[in-house]
Amino acid sequence: MKNRAFQQVDVFTDTAFLGNPLAVVLDGTDLSDAQMQSFAAWTQLSETSFVLPPTPEGAANGADYRVRIFTPGAELPFAGHPTLGTAHAWLKAGGQARQSGQLVQECGVGLVSLKSVDGRWAFAAPPLQRQAPAPAQLAQVQEALGLQADQVLAAQDLNNGPHWLGLLIASVDSLLALEPDHAALKRLNTKVGVAAKRAPGADGLIRRANREARAFAASKRIAKDPTDLEVRAFAAPVGITEDPVTGSLNASLAQWLMADGHMPAHYSARQGTVLGRAGQVFLAKDAQGQVWVGGDVVGCIQGSVHF
Repeated sequence: MKNRAFQQVDVFTDTAFLGNPLAVVLDGTDLSDAQMQSFAAWTQLSETSFVLPPTPEGAANGADYRVRIFTPGAELPFAGHPTLGTAHAWLKAGGQARQSGQLVQECGVGLVSLKSVDGRWAFAAPPLQRQAPAPAQLAQVQEALGLQADQVLAAQDLNNGPHWLGLLIASVDSLLALEPDHAALKRLNTKVGVAAKRAPGADGLIRRANREARAFAASKRIAKDPTDLEVRAFAAPVGITEDPVTGSLNASLAQWLMADGHMPAHYSARQGTVLGRAGQVFLAKDAQGQVWVGGDVVGCIQGSVHF
Protein backbone atom coordinates (compact mmCIF):
# COMPACT_ATOMS: atom_id res chain seq x y z
CA MET A 1 0.00 0.00 0.00
CA LYS A 2 1.31 3.45 -0.90
CA ASN A 3 0.15 6.88 -1.96
CA ARG A 4 0.11 7.23 -5.73
CA ALA A 5 -0.18 10.54 -7.55
CA PHE A 6 -3.62 10.95 -9.09
CA GLN A 7 -5.33 13.37 -11.46
CA GLN A 8 -8.79 13.58 -12.92
CA VAL A 9 -8.99 15.50 -16.17
CA ASP A 10 -11.70 16.40 -18.66
CA VAL A 11 -10.92 15.52 -22.26
CA PHE A 12 -12.18 16.91 -25.59
CA THR A 13 -13.28 20.18 -24.03
CA ASP A 14 -11.73 23.51 -23.14
CA THR A 15 -14.30 24.00 -20.35
CA ALA A 16 -14.25 21.69 -17.32
CA PHE A 17 -17.18 19.31 -16.86
CA LEU A 18 -18.36 19.42 -20.49
CA GLY A 19 -16.10 16.69 -21.93
CA ASN A 20 -15.25 13.10 -21.00
CA PRO A 21 -13.62 12.70 -17.57
CA LEU A 22 -10.60 10.45 -17.14
CA ALA A 23 -9.01 9.16 -13.93
CA VAL A 24 -5.21 8.91 -14.18
CA VAL A 25 -3.11 6.99 -11.65
CA LEU A 26 0.36 8.33 -12.40
CA ASP A 27 2.23 5.43 -10.78
CA GLY A 28 0.78 2.05 -11.67
CA THR A 29 3.89 0.06 -10.75
CA ASP A 30 3.30 -3.09 -8.69
CA LEU A 31 -0.47 -2.96 -9.16
CA SER A 32 -2.08 -6.22 -10.25
CA ASP A 33 -4.57 -6.51 -13.09
CA ALA A 34 -7.28 -7.13 -10.49
CA GLN A 35 -6.39 -3.97 -8.56
CA MET A 36 -6.46 -1.86 -11.70
CA GLN A 37 -9.79 -3.32 -12.78
CA SER A 38 -11.28 -2.90 -9.32
CA PHE A 39 -10.25 0.76 -9.15
CA ALA A 40 -11.63 1.43 -12.64
CA ALA A 41 -14.94 -0.13 -11.61
CA TRP A 42 -14.97 2.03 -8.47
CA THR A 43 -14.41 5.30 -10.35
CA GLN A 44 -17.35 4.48 -12.65
CA LEU A 45 -15.79 6.65 -15.34
CA SER A 46 -15.77 5.41 -18.90
CA GLU A 47 -11.99 4.91 -18.62
CA THR A 48 -9.25 4.96 -16.00
CA SER A 49 -5.58 4.91 -17.00
CA PHE A 50 -2.47 3.72 -15.17
CA VAL A 51 0.95 5.10 -16.10
CA LEU A 52 3.93 2.75 -16.10
CA PRO A 53 7.53 2.88 -17.31
CA PRO A 54 7.87 1.73 -20.92
CA THR A 55 8.90 -1.86 -21.54
CA PRO A 56 12.52 -2.36 -22.68
CA GLU A 57 11.28 -2.82 -26.25
CA GLY A 58 9.08 0.26 -26.01
CA ALA A 59 11.91 2.36 -24.58
CA ALA A 60 14.23 1.18 -27.34
CA ASN A 61 11.69 2.46 -29.86
CA GLY A 62 11.23 5.86 -28.28
CA ALA A 63 8.33 5.39 -25.84
CA ASP A 64 8.10 8.12 -23.20
CA TYR A 65 5.78 6.10 -20.96
CA ARG A 66 3.40 3.12 -21.01
CA VAL A 67 -0.29 3.25 -20.19
CA ARG A 68 -2.88 0.61 -19.38
CA ILE A 69 -6.50 1.60 -19.92
CA PHE A 70 -9.53 0.12 -18.14
CA THR A 71 -13.28 0.64 -18.44
CA PRO A 72 -15.43 -0.39 -15.46
CA GLY A 73 -15.72 -3.82 -17.08
CA ALA A 74 -12.60 -4.56 -19.13
CA GLU A 75 -9.11 -3.53 -20.22
CA LEU A 76 -8.75 -1.80 -23.59
CA PRO A 77 -5.72 -2.09 -25.88
CA PHE A 78 -6.18 1.54 -26.94
CA ALA A 79 -8.58 4.41 -26.39
CA GLY A 80 -8.45 7.99 -27.57
CA HIS A 81 -9.58 10.14 -24.67
CA PRO A 82 -7.25 8.27 -22.24
CA THR A 83 -4.40 8.84 -24.71
CA LEU A 84 -4.86 12.62 -24.71
CA GLY A 85 -5.81 12.80 -21.04
CA THR A 86 -2.87 10.70 -19.86
CA ALA A 87 -0.44 12.77 -21.92
CA HIS A 88 -1.79 15.95 -20.31
CA ALA A 89 -1.58 14.50 -16.78
CA TRP A 90 1.91 13.02 -17.31
CA LEU A 91 3.29 16.33 -18.56
CA LYS A 92 1.57 18.28 -15.78
CA ALA A 93 3.12 15.89 -13.22
CA GLY A 94 6.60 16.71 -14.54
CA GLY A 95 7.06 14.16 -17.31
CA GLN A 96 9.75 15.13 -19.80
CA ALA A 97 9.25 14.24 -23.45
CA ARG A 98 12.26 12.89 -25.31
CA GLN A 99 11.48 15.25 -28.19
CA SER A 100 9.94 18.70 -27.78
CA GLY A 101 6.40 18.90 -29.13
CA GLN A 102 6.16 15.12 -29.54
CA LEU A 103 5.26 12.17 -27.33
CA VAL A 104 5.29 8.41 -27.84
CA GLN A 105 2.85 6.36 -25.79
CA GLU A 106 3.18 2.62 -25.39
CA CYS A 107 -0.09 0.74 -24.93
CA GLY A 108 -1.81 -2.51 -25.90
CA VAL A 109 -1.80 -1.77 -29.64
CA GLY A 110 1.89 -0.81 -29.58
CA LEU A 111 3.33 2.68 -29.94
CA VAL A 112 1.07 5.70 -30.49
CA SER A 113 2.57 9.03 -31.57
CA LEU A 114 1.28 12.36 -30.30
CA LYS A 115 2.17 15.86 -31.45
CA SER A 116 1.25 19.39 -30.45
CA VAL A 117 -0.89 21.13 -33.08
CA ASP A 118 -2.31 24.66 -32.66
CA GLY A 119 -1.95 24.52 -28.90
CA ARG A 120 -3.61 21.14 -28.43
CA TRP A 121 -2.30 17.59 -28.51
CA ALA A 122 -3.33 15.15 -31.22
CA PHE A 123 -2.64 11.44 -31.55
CA ALA A 124 -1.98 9.44 -34.67
CA ALA A 125 -4.93 7.15 -35.31
CA PRO A 126 -3.74 3.53 -35.15
CA PRO A 127 -4.03 1.40 -38.30
CA LEU A 128 -7.62 0.51 -39.04
CA GLN A 129 -9.03 -2.83 -40.11
CA ARG A 130 -12.50 -2.52 -41.60
CA GLN A 131 -15.02 -4.51 -43.54
CA ALA A 132 -18.72 -4.60 -44.32
CA PRO A 133 -20.70 -5.98 -41.38
CA ALA A 134 -22.59 -9.25 -41.66
CA PRO A 135 -26.17 -8.46 -42.78
CA ALA A 136 -27.69 -10.41 -39.87
CA GLN A 137 -25.58 -8.51 -37.33
CA LEU A 138 -26.43 -5.17 -38.92
CA ALA A 139 -30.15 -5.95 -38.86
CA GLN A 140 -30.02 -6.91 -35.17
CA VAL A 141 -28.13 -3.75 -34.24
CA GLN A 142 -30.52 -1.56 -36.23
CA GLU A 143 -33.41 -3.13 -34.35
CA ALA A 144 -31.70 -2.54 -30.99
CA LEU A 145 -31.18 1.12 -31.94
CA GLY A 146 -34.71 1.57 -33.26
CA LEU A 147 -33.45 2.40 -36.75
CA GLN A 148 -35.05 1.45 -40.04
CA ALA A 149 -32.76 0.10 -42.77
CA ASP A 150 -33.45 3.10 -45.04
CA GLN A 151 -32.14 5.47 -42.35
CA VAL A 152 -28.63 3.98 -42.58
CA LEU A 153 -26.50 5.47 -45.35
CA ALA A 154 -23.40 3.33 -44.76
CA ALA A 155 -22.07 0.80 -42.25
CA GLN A 156 -18.63 -0.63 -41.47
CA ASP A 157 -17.07 -2.99 -38.98
CA LEU A 158 -14.20 -0.92 -37.52
CA ASN A 159 -11.23 -2.18 -35.50
CA ASN A 160 -8.28 -0.01 -34.44
CA GLY A 161 -7.74 -1.89 -31.17
CA PRO A 162 -11.25 -1.29 -29.85
CA HIS A 163 -13.90 -2.85 -32.08
CA TRP A 164 -16.89 -0.75 -33.16
CA LEU A 165 -19.76 -1.14 -35.58
CA GLY A 166 -19.92 2.24 -37.30
CA LEU A 167 -23.14 3.58 -38.79
CA LEU A 168 -23.63 6.76 -40.83
CA ILE A 169 -27.26 7.82 -40.77
CA ALA A 170 -29.11 10.51 -42.66
CA SER A 171 -30.39 12.81 -39.92
CA VAL A 172 -28.85 14.54 -36.91
CA ASP A 173 -32.32 14.81 -35.37
CA SER A 174 -32.81 11.05 -35.70
CA LEU A 175 -29.38 10.48 -34.15
CA LEU A 176 -30.15 12.67 -31.13
CA ALA A 177 -33.54 10.98 -30.70
CA LEU A 178 -32.12 7.43 -30.48
CA GLU A 179 -33.07 5.50 -27.33
CA PRO A 180 -31.19 2.20 -27.76
CA ASP A 181 -32.01 -1.11 -26.14
CA HIS A 182 -28.71 -1.34 -24.25
CA ALA A 183 -29.48 -4.82 -22.93
CA ALA A 184 -29.87 -6.04 -26.51
CA LEU A 185 -26.57 -4.43 -27.54
CA LYS A 186 -24.89 -6.13 -24.59
CA ARG A 187 -26.35 -9.51 -25.63
CA LEU A 188 -25.08 -8.88 -29.16
CA ASN A 189 -21.66 -8.00 -27.67
CA THR A 190 -21.49 -5.05 -30.05
CA LYS A 191 -20.24 -1.53 -29.40
CA VAL A 192 -21.90 0.86 -31.81
CA GLY A 193 -20.85 4.31 -33.03
CA VAL A 194 -23.51 6.27 -34.89
CA ALA A 195 -22.77 9.46 -36.82
CA ALA A 196 -24.71 11.98 -38.89
CA LYS A 197 -23.44 14.88 -40.97
CA ARG A 198 -24.56 18.35 -39.95
CA ALA A 199 -25.98 20.46 -42.75
CA PRO A 200 -23.66 23.24 -44.04
CA GLY A 201 -24.37 26.50 -42.28
CA ALA A 202 -25.86 24.92 -39.16
CA ASP A 203 -25.04 27.09 -36.17
CA GLY A 204 -23.86 24.22 -33.96
CA LEU A 205 -26.47 24.86 -31.26
CA ILE A 206 -29.19 22.32 -30.52
CA ARG A 207 -32.14 24.45 -29.44
CA ARG A 208 -34.68 21.78 -28.58
CA ALA A 209 -33.45 21.17 -25.02
CA ASN A 210 -32.28 23.71 -22.50
CA ARG A 211 -29.57 21.46 -21.08
CA GLU A 212 -28.02 21.14 -24.54
CA ALA A 213 -28.14 24.90 -25.10
CA ARG A 214 -26.49 25.53 -21.75
CA ALA A 215 -23.71 23.06 -22.54
CA PHE A 216 -22.86 24.67 -25.85
CA ALA A 217 -23.10 28.22 -24.54
CA ALA A 218 -20.41 27.32 -21.97
CA SER A 219 -17.88 26.06 -24.48
CA LYS A 220 -15.56 28.87 -25.60
CA ARG A 221 -14.51 27.25 -28.88
CA ILE A 222 -17.87 26.21 -30.34
CA ALA A 223 -18.36 29.49 -32.22
CA LYS A 224 -15.03 29.36 -34.05
CA ASP A 225 -14.91 25.56 -34.47
CA PRO A 226 -18.20 24.67 -36.20
CA THR A 227 -19.24 21.06 -36.05
CA ASP A 228 -19.38 18.96 -39.21
CA LEU A 229 -20.34 15.58 -37.71
CA GLU A 230 -22.51 14.59 -34.74
CA VAL A 231 -21.52 11.32 -33.02
CA ARG A 232 -22.95 9.01 -30.36
CA ALA A 233 -21.22 5.93 -28.90
CA PHE A 234 -23.02 3.03 -27.22
CA ALA A 235 -20.75 0.57 -25.39
CA ALA A 236 -22.89 -1.62 -23.14
CA PRO A 237 -20.61 -4.69 -23.62
CA VAL A 238 -17.84 -2.90 -21.62
CA GLY A 239 -20.15 -1.45 -19.00
CA ILE A 240 -20.86 1.98 -20.56
CA THR A 241 -24.31 2.58 -21.99
CA GLU A 242 -23.32 5.84 -23.70
CA ASP A 243 -19.81 7.29 -23.74
CA PRO A 244 -19.61 11.11 -23.58
CA VAL A 245 -16.74 11.56 -26.07
CA THR A 246 -14.79 8.73 -27.69
CA GLY A 247 -11.39 9.22 -29.32
CA SER A 248 -10.92 5.70 -30.65
CA LEU A 249 -14.34 5.72 -32.30
CA ASN A 250 -13.84 9.15 -33.84
CA ALA A 251 -10.43 8.00 -35.11
CA SER A 252 -11.86 4.96 -36.87
CA LEU A 253 -14.89 6.88 -38.14
CA ALA A 254 -12.57 9.49 -39.66
CA GLN A 255 -10.37 6.89 -41.35
CA TRP A 256 -13.45 5.23 -42.88
CA LEU A 257 -15.50 8.31 -43.74
CA MET A 258 -12.56 10.21 -45.25
CA ALA A 259 -11.44 7.19 -47.30
CA ASP A 260 -14.93 6.60 -48.69
CA GLY A 261 -15.61 10.26 -49.47
CA HIS A 262 -18.27 10.86 -46.83
CA MET A 263 -16.17 13.47 -44.98
CA PRO A 264 -13.38 15.87 -46.02
CA ALA A 265 -9.74 15.56 -44.93
CA HIS A 266 -10.28 18.10 -42.13
CA TYR A 267 -13.42 18.28 -40.00
CA SER A 268 -14.64 18.55 -36.43
CA ALA A 269 -16.99 16.20 -34.62
CA ARG A 270 -19.25 16.83 -31.65
CA GLN A 271 -20.25 14.17 -29.13
CA GLY A 272 -22.12 14.06 -25.83
CA THR A 273 -24.99 16.38 -26.76
CA VAL A 274 -27.79 14.29 -25.23
CA LEU A 275 -25.70 13.83 -22.07
CA GLY A 276 -25.40 17.59 -21.61
CA ARG A 277 -21.76 17.60 -22.74
CA ALA A 278 -20.01 19.61 -25.44
CA GLY A 279 -17.24 17.31 -26.59
CA GLN A 280 -15.29 18.57 -29.59
CA VAL A 281 -12.91 16.35 -31.58
CA PHE A 282 -10.68 17.67 -34.37
CA LEU A 283 -9.83 15.29 -37.22
CA ALA A 284 -7.22 15.89 -39.92
CA LYS A 285 -5.46 13.76 -42.53
CA ASP A 286 -1.93 14.85 -43.40
CA ALA A 287 -0.11 14.62 -46.73
CA GLN A 288 1.13 11.12 -45.88
CA GLY A 289 -2.43 9.89 -45.27
CA GLN A 290 -2.10 9.73 -41.48
CA VAL A 291 -5.24 10.74 -39.60
CA TRP A 292 -4.65 12.83 -36.45
CA VAL A 293 -7.20 13.13 -33.65
CA GLY A 294 -6.95 16.21 -31.46
CA GLY A 295 -8.75 17.82 -28.58
CA ASP A 296 -8.41 20.05 -25.56
CA VAL A 297 -7.85 18.76 -22.02
CA VAL A 298 -8.45 20.57 -18.73
CA GLY A 299 -7.47 19.48 -15.23
CA CYS A 300 -10.18 19.04 -12.57
CA ILE A 301 -8.79 17.09 -9.58
CA GLN A 302 -5.24 16.55 -8.33
CA GLY A 303 -4.13 14.51 -5.32
CA SER A 304 -3.20 10.97 -4.39
CA VAL A 305 -4.89 7.60 -4.10
CA HIS A 306 -3.83 5.02 -1.50
CA PHE A 307 -3.62 1.40 -2.64
